[in-house]
Amino acid sequence: MANLEKTPVTVITGFLGSGKTTLISHLLRNPQGKKLAVLVNEFGTAGVDGDILQGCADENCPAENIMELANGCICCTVADDFIPTIERLLAMPVKPDHILIETSGLALPKPLLKAFDWPAIRSRITVDGVIALADAEAVAAGRFAPDEEAVDAQRRADDSLDHETPLAEVFEDQIACADIVLLSKADLAGEDGVARARAIVEAETPRPLPVLPMTDGTIDPRVILGLGAAAEDDLDARPSHHDGHDDHEHDDFASVVIELGEVANPEALKAAVIRLADEQDVLRVKGHVAIEGKPMRYLVQAVGRRLRAQYDQPWGERPRRSRLVVIAEHDHIDEPAIREVLGV
Repeated sequence: MANLEKTPVTVITGFLGSGKTTLISHLLRNPQGKKLAVLVNEFGTAGVDGDILQGCADENCPAENIMELANGCICCTVADDFIPTIERLLAMPVKPDHILIETSGLALPKPLLKAFDWPAIRSRITVDGVIALADAEAVAAGRFAPDEEAVDAQRRADDSLDHETPLAEVFEDQIACADIVLLSKADLAGEDGVARARAIVEAETPRPLPVLPMTDGTIDPRVILGLGAAAEDDLDARPSHHDGHDDHEHDDFASVVIELGEVANPEALKAAVIRLADEQDVLRVKGHVAIEGKPMRYLVQAVGRRLRAQYDQPWGERPRRSRLVVIAEHDHIDEPAIREVLGV
Protein backbone atom coordinates (compact mmCIF):
# COMPACT_ATOMS: atom_id res chain seq x y z
CA MET A 1 0.00 0.00 0.00
CA ALA A 2 1.17 3.50 -0.78
CA ASN A 3 1.99 5.75 2.14
CA LEU A 4 -1.09 7.96 2.46
CA GLU A 5 1.06 10.88 3.61
CA LYS A 6 2.84 10.97 0.28
CA THR A 7 1.52 13.13 -2.54
CA PRO A 8 0.29 10.83 -5.31
CA VAL A 9 1.63 11.36 -8.84
CA THR A 10 0.08 10.02 -12.02
CA VAL A 11 2.47 9.61 -14.95
CA ILE A 12 0.70 9.97 -18.30
CA THR A 13 2.76 8.62 -21.15
CA GLY A 14 2.16 7.82 -24.78
CA PHE A 15 3.46 8.27 -28.28
CA LEU A 16 3.38 11.58 -30.14
CA GLY A 17 -0.17 12.79 -30.66
CA SER A 18 -1.82 10.07 -28.60
CA GLY A 19 -3.97 12.60 -26.74
CA LYS A 20 -2.15 13.16 -23.44
CA THR A 21 -2.84 16.90 -23.30
CA THR A 22 -6.52 16.35 -24.14
CA LEU A 23 -6.81 13.82 -21.31
CA ILE A 24 -5.14 16.14 -18.80
CA SER A 25 -7.41 18.99 -19.88
CA HIS A 26 -10.38 16.75 -19.10
CA LEU A 27 -8.95 15.87 -15.68
CA LEU A 28 -8.43 19.56 -14.89
CA ARG A 29 -12.08 20.22 -15.71
CA ASN A 30 -13.16 17.29 -13.52
CA PRO A 31 -10.81 17.32 -10.50
CA GLN A 32 -13.10 15.38 -8.15
CA GLY A 33 -12.58 17.98 -5.44
CA LYS A 34 -8.79 17.63 -5.55
CA LYS A 35 -6.22 20.43 -5.82
CA LEU A 36 -4.17 19.43 -8.84
CA ALA A 37 -0.76 20.34 -10.23
CA VAL A 38 0.63 19.51 -13.66
CA LEU A 39 4.18 18.99 -14.87
CA VAL A 40 4.46 19.12 -18.68
CA ASN A 41 7.52 17.79 -20.49
CA GLU A 42 7.44 19.45 -23.90
CA PHE A 43 9.48 18.02 -26.79
CA GLY A 44 10.76 21.03 -28.71
CA THR A 45 11.26 24.59 -27.55
CA ALA A 46 7.75 26.00 -27.90
CA GLY A 47 5.58 25.28 -24.87
CA VAL A 48 2.42 24.49 -26.80
CA ASP A 49 1.04 21.79 -24.49
CA GLY A 50 1.65 23.90 -21.41
CA ASP A 51 -0.06 26.82 -23.10
CA ILE A 52 -3.12 24.69 -23.84
CA LEU A 53 -3.31 23.53 -20.23
CA GLN A 54 -2.87 27.06 -18.91
CA GLY A 55 -6.22 27.76 -20.54
CA CYS A 56 -7.79 25.20 -18.19
CA ALA A 57 -6.38 26.78 -15.02
CA ASP A 58 -8.89 27.50 -12.25
CA GLU A 59 -9.07 27.48 -8.47
CA ASN A 60 -8.49 23.71 -8.41
CA CYS A 61 -5.36 24.01 -10.51
CA PRO A 62 -4.15 27.63 -10.66
CA ALA A 63 -1.76 28.69 -13.41
CA GLU A 64 1.22 28.62 -11.04
CA ASN A 65 0.55 24.89 -10.49
CA ILE A 66 1.18 24.15 -14.18
CA MET A 67 4.91 23.90 -14.81
CA GLU A 68 6.91 22.95 -17.90
CA LEU A 69 10.18 21.18 -18.57
CA ALA A 70 11.21 22.24 -22.07
CA ASN A 71 14.94 21.47 -21.95
CA GLY A 72 14.81 17.82 -22.96
CA CYS A 73 13.18 14.51 -22.26
CA ILE A 74 12.14 14.22 -18.62
CA CYS A 75 13.81 10.83 -18.16
CA CYS A 76 17.14 12.31 -19.31
CA THR A 77 17.07 15.48 -17.19
CA VAL A 78 16.05 14.09 -13.81
CA ALA A 79 18.67 15.76 -11.64
CA ASP A 80 18.71 19.13 -13.41
CA ASP A 81 15.01 19.62 -14.05
CA PHE A 82 12.61 17.01 -12.69
CA ILE A 83 13.64 16.87 -9.02
CA PRO A 84 13.82 20.69 -8.53
CA THR A 85 10.45 21.16 -10.25
CA ILE A 86 8.77 18.54 -8.07
CA GLU A 87 10.26 20.23 -5.02
CA ARG A 88 8.82 23.57 -6.17
CA LEU A 89 5.36 22.03 -6.59
CA LEU A 90 5.50 20.47 -3.14
CA ALA A 91 6.56 23.82 -1.66
CA MET A 92 3.53 25.70 -3.06
CA PRO A 93 1.58 27.65 -0.40
CA VAL A 94 -1.30 25.21 -0.94
CA LYS A 95 0.28 21.82 -1.56
CA PRO A 96 -1.43 19.92 -4.40
CA ASP A 97 -3.46 16.84 -3.54
CA HIS A 98 -2.39 15.11 -6.76
CA ILE A 99 0.27 15.78 -9.41
CA LEU A 100 -0.13 14.88 -13.08
CA ILE A 101 2.99 14.41 -15.20
CA GLU A 102 2.67 14.55 -19.00
CA THR A 103 5.80 12.99 -20.46
CA SER A 104 7.04 13.77 -23.94
CA GLY A 105 6.14 11.34 -26.69
CA LEU A 106 9.70 10.00 -26.59
CA ALA A 107 9.98 9.43 -22.86
CA LEU A 108 10.69 6.00 -21.45
CA PRO A 109 8.72 5.88 -18.20
CA LYS A 110 10.89 3.44 -16.27
CA PRO A 111 13.89 5.78 -15.82
CA LEU A 112 11.43 8.38 -14.56
CA LEU A 113 9.98 5.93 -12.02
CA LYS A 114 13.50 5.27 -10.74
CA ALA A 115 13.81 8.99 -9.99
CA PHE A 116 11.08 8.68 -7.36
CA ASP A 117 13.64 6.89 -5.20
CA TRP A 118 15.86 9.98 -5.03
CA PRO A 119 16.48 10.94 -1.37
CA ALA A 120 15.14 14.48 -1.84
CA ILE A 121 11.65 13.31 -2.75
CA ARG A 122 11.17 9.61 -2.03
CA SER A 123 9.52 10.18 1.36
CA ARG A 124 7.19 12.86 -0.06
CA ILE A 125 5.68 11.51 -3.29
CA THR A 126 4.59 8.18 -4.76
CA VAL A 127 3.60 7.04 -8.24
CA ASP A 128 -0.14 6.49 -7.94
CA GLY A 129 -0.14 4.96 -11.42
CA VAL A 130 1.27 5.02 -14.94
CA ILE A 131 -1.32 5.65 -17.66
CA ALA A 132 -0.23 4.83 -21.22
CA LEU A 133 -2.16 6.28 -24.13
CA ALA A 134 -2.15 4.58 -27.51
CA ASP A 135 -3.80 5.89 -30.67
CA ALA A 136 -6.38 3.17 -31.36
CA GLU A 137 -6.60 3.79 -35.10
CA ALA A 138 -2.82 3.78 -35.57
CA VAL A 139 -2.25 0.70 -33.42
CA ALA A 140 -5.04 -1.16 -35.22
CA ALA A 141 -3.17 -0.47 -38.47
CA GLY A 142 -0.02 -2.03 -36.97
CA ARG A 143 2.07 1.12 -37.12
CA PHE A 144 3.62 0.56 -33.68
CA ALA A 145 3.92 -3.20 -33.77
CA PRO A 146 6.61 -4.66 -36.08
CA ASP A 147 5.84 -7.51 -38.48
CA GLU A 148 7.91 -10.29 -36.96
CA GLU A 149 8.06 -12.40 -40.13
CA ALA A 150 9.17 -9.46 -42.27
CA VAL A 151 11.77 -8.43 -39.71
CA ASP A 152 13.07 -11.98 -39.54
CA ALA A 153 13.44 -12.03 -43.32
CA GLN A 154 15.35 -8.76 -43.22
CA ARG A 155 17.62 -10.06 -40.46
CA ARG A 156 18.47 -13.12 -42.54
CA ALA A 157 19.39 -10.81 -45.41
CA ASP A 158 21.43 -8.40 -43.29
CA ASP A 159 22.73 -9.41 -39.86
CA SER A 160 23.54 -5.79 -39.02
CA LEU A 161 19.89 -4.68 -39.25
CA ASP A 162 18.26 -3.79 -35.96
CA HIS A 163 15.23 -6.01 -35.30
CA GLU A 164 12.98 -3.17 -34.12
CA THR A 165 12.33 0.40 -35.14
CA PRO A 166 12.91 3.13 -32.54
CA LEU A 167 9.20 3.99 -32.55
CA ALA A 168 8.20 0.41 -31.77
CA GLU A 169 10.68 0.26 -28.90
CA VAL A 170 9.33 3.45 -27.32
CA PHE A 171 5.77 2.20 -27.70
CA GLU A 172 6.53 -1.19 -26.15
CA ASP A 173 8.38 0.30 -23.19
CA GLN A 174 5.48 2.64 -22.42
CA ILE A 175 2.94 -0.18 -22.58
CA ALA A 176 5.12 -2.47 -20.44
CA CYS A 177 5.37 0.16 -17.71
CA ALA A 178 1.66 0.99 -17.55
CA ASP A 179 -0.99 0.23 -14.96
CA ILE A 180 -3.79 1.12 -17.39
CA VAL A 181 -3.72 1.55 -21.18
CA LEU A 182 -6.18 3.98 -22.78
CA LEU A 183 -6.96 3.52 -26.47
CA SER A 184 -7.49 7.11 -27.53
CA LYS A 185 -9.50 8.35 -30.53
CA ALA A 186 -11.68 5.26 -30.31
CA ASP A 187 -14.35 7.00 -32.37
CA LEU A 188 -12.01 7.17 -35.36
CA ALA A 189 -10.97 3.53 -35.02
CA GLY A 190 -14.50 2.14 -34.72
CA GLU A 191 -15.43 -1.04 -32.85
CA ASP A 192 -13.36 -3.33 -35.08
CA GLY A 193 -10.33 -1.05 -34.89
CA VAL A 194 -10.55 -0.83 -31.11
CA ALA A 195 -10.76 -4.62 -30.90
CA ARG A 196 -7.66 -5.00 -33.10
CA ALA A 197 -5.77 -2.36 -31.12
CA ARG A 198 -6.69 -4.01 -27.83
CA ALA A 199 -5.40 -7.36 -29.07
CA ILE A 200 -2.11 -5.80 -30.16
CA VAL A 201 -1.64 -3.98 -26.85
CA GLU A 202 -2.52 -7.07 -24.81
CA ALA A 203 0.09 -9.03 -26.76
CA GLU A 204 2.73 -6.49 -25.69
CA THR A 205 1.86 -6.28 -21.98
CA PRO A 206 4.03 -8.30 -19.58
CA ARG A 207 1.06 -8.78 -17.22
CA PRO A 208 -2.73 -8.43 -17.49
CA LEU A 209 -3.75 -4.75 -17.70
CA PRO A 210 -7.03 -2.90 -18.19
CA VAL A 211 -7.19 -1.65 -21.79
CA LEU A 212 -9.98 0.91 -22.19
CA PRO A 213 -11.27 2.88 -25.20
CA MET A 214 -11.45 6.67 -24.92
CA THR A 215 -12.69 9.49 -27.15
CA ASP A 216 -11.73 13.17 -26.82
CA GLY A 217 -9.86 12.50 -23.57
CA THR A 218 -13.09 11.73 -21.74
CA ILE A 219 -12.92 9.08 -19.04
CA ASP A 220 -14.14 8.97 -15.45
CA PRO A 221 -11.20 10.29 -13.35
CA ARG A 222 -12.02 7.70 -10.69
CA VAL A 223 -10.88 5.01 -13.14
CA ILE A 224 -7.33 6.33 -13.55
CA LEU A 225 -6.65 8.35 -10.37
CA GLY A 226 -6.32 6.83 -6.91
CA LEU A 227 -4.80 3.54 -8.08
CA GLY A 228 -2.30 3.41 -5.21
CA ALA A 229 0.12 1.46 -7.40
CA ALA A 230 3.34 2.71 -5.74
CA ALA A 231 4.93 1.97 -9.10
CA GLU A 232 8.37 3.08 -7.92
CA ASP A 233 8.41 -0.05 -5.71
CA ASP A 234 7.25 -2.33 -8.52
CA LEU A 235 9.94 -1.83 -11.16
CA ASP A 236 10.71 -5.52 -11.72
CA ALA A 237 7.18 -6.06 -13.02
CA ARG A 238 7.71 -3.32 -15.63
CA PRO A 239 10.38 -4.57 -18.07
CA SER A 240 12.12 -2.21 -20.49
CA HIS A 241 14.25 -2.62 -23.58
CA HIS A 242 16.75 -0.42 -21.74
CA ASP A 243 17.04 -2.45 -18.53
CA GLY A 244 20.71 -2.61 -17.62
CA HIS A 245 21.53 0.62 -19.44
CA ASP A 246 22.21 3.84 -17.59
CA ASP A 247 20.71 6.04 -20.27
CA HIS A 248 19.15 6.09 -23.70
CA GLU A 249 19.47 8.22 -26.79
CA HIS A 250 16.87 10.26 -28.61
CA ASP A 251 19.01 10.99 -31.66
CA ASP A 252 16.35 9.26 -33.77
CA PHE A 253 14.13 12.35 -33.45
CA ALA A 254 14.53 16.05 -34.04
CA SER A 255 12.31 19.12 -33.94
CA VAL A 256 12.34 22.57 -35.45
CA VAL A 257 10.32 25.63 -34.44
CA ILE A 258 8.93 27.63 -37.34
CA GLU A 259 7.91 31.28 -36.88
CA LEU A 260 5.20 32.11 -39.41
CA GLY A 261 3.97 35.64 -38.80
CA GLU A 262 0.27 36.33 -39.31
CA VAL A 263 -1.48 33.89 -41.66
CA ALA A 264 -4.05 35.10 -44.20
CA ASN A 265 -5.50 31.74 -45.25
CA PRO A 266 -5.95 29.03 -42.58
CA GLU A 267 -7.12 26.49 -45.18
CA ALA A 268 -3.88 26.91 -47.10
CA LEU A 269 -1.97 26.44 -43.84
CA LYS A 270 -3.82 23.19 -43.12
CA ALA A 271 -3.04 21.93 -46.61
CA ALA A 272 0.63 22.76 -46.11
CA VAL A 273 0.73 20.85 -42.80
CA ILE A 274 -0.71 17.78 -44.52
CA ARG A 275 1.91 18.16 -47.26
CA LEU A 276 4.60 17.97 -44.56
CA ALA A 277 3.37 14.51 -43.61
CA ASP A 278 3.20 13.38 -47.24
CA GLU A 279 6.43 14.91 -48.53
CA GLN A 280 8.69 15.26 -45.47
CA ASP A 281 7.61 12.27 -43.31
CA VAL A 282 6.77 14.66 -40.48
CA LEU A 283 5.34 12.89 -37.43
CA ARG A 284 3.86 15.78 -35.50
CA VAL A 285 3.00 19.46 -35.94
CA LYS A 286 1.57 21.59 -33.14
CA GLY A 287 1.38 25.24 -32.26
CA HIS A 288 -0.62 28.46 -32.21
CA VAL A 289 -1.10 30.72 -35.21
CA ALA A 290 -2.32 34.30 -35.55
CA ILE A 291 -4.91 34.56 -38.35
CA GLU A 292 -5.31 37.94 -39.98
CA GLY A 293 -8.40 39.76 -38.73
CA LYS A 294 -9.19 37.15 -36.05
CA PRO A 295 -8.95 37.95 -32.30
CA MET A 296 -8.69 34.26 -31.33
CA ARG A 297 -5.60 32.04 -31.37
CA TYR A 298 -5.70 29.27 -33.98
CA LEU A 299 -4.58 25.98 -32.43
CA VAL A 300 -3.02 23.52 -34.89
CA GLN A 301 -2.36 19.90 -33.91
CA ALA A 302 -1.44 17.26 -36.48
CA VAL A 303 -0.33 13.64 -36.23
CA GLY A 304 0.82 12.57 -39.66
CA ARG A 305 -1.96 13.50 -42.10
CA ARG A 306 -4.57 13.73 -39.34
CA LEU A 307 -5.10 17.38 -38.55
CA ARG A 308 -7.23 19.23 -36.04
CA ALA A 309 -7.36 23.02 -36.07
CA GLN A 310 -9.61 25.34 -34.08
CA TYR A 311 -9.77 28.77 -32.49
CA ASP A 312 -9.14 28.09 -28.81
CA GLN A 313 -9.00 31.41 -26.90
CA PRO A 314 -8.45 35.17 -27.36
CA TRP A 315 -4.92 36.48 -27.71
CA GLY A 316 -5.69 39.10 -25.07
CA GLU A 317 -2.55 40.94 -24.01
CA ARG A 318 -0.22 38.26 -25.39
CA PRO A 319 1.80 39.00 -28.54
CA ARG A 320 0.13 37.68 -31.71
CA ARG A 321 2.89 35.21 -32.46
CA SER A 322 2.64 32.26 -34.83
CA ARG A 323 4.88 29.30 -33.95
CA LEU A 324 4.70 25.66 -35.02
CA VAL A 325 6.79 22.81 -33.58
CA VAL A 326 7.57 20.25 -36.29
CA ILE A 327 8.83 16.82 -35.17
CA ALA A 328 10.24 14.09 -37.42
CA GLU A 329 12.72 11.26 -37.28
CA HIS A 330 16.22 12.68 -37.29
CA ASP A 331 17.11 11.54 -40.82
CA HIS A 332 13.90 13.08 -42.20
CA ILE A 333 14.06 16.57 -40.69
CA ASP A 334 14.81 19.04 -43.46
CA GLU A 335 14.26 22.55 -42.13
CA PRO A 336 14.66 24.38 -45.46
CA ALA A 337 12.17 22.04 -47.12
CA ILE A 338 9.75 22.43 -44.20
CA ARG A 339 10.00 26.22 -44.44
CA GLU A 340 9.38 26.05 -48.18
CA VAL A 341 6.21 23.99 -47.73
CA LEU A 342 4.95 26.40 -45.05
CA GLY A 343 5.86 29.39 -47.21
CA VAL A 344 8.34 31.03 -44.83
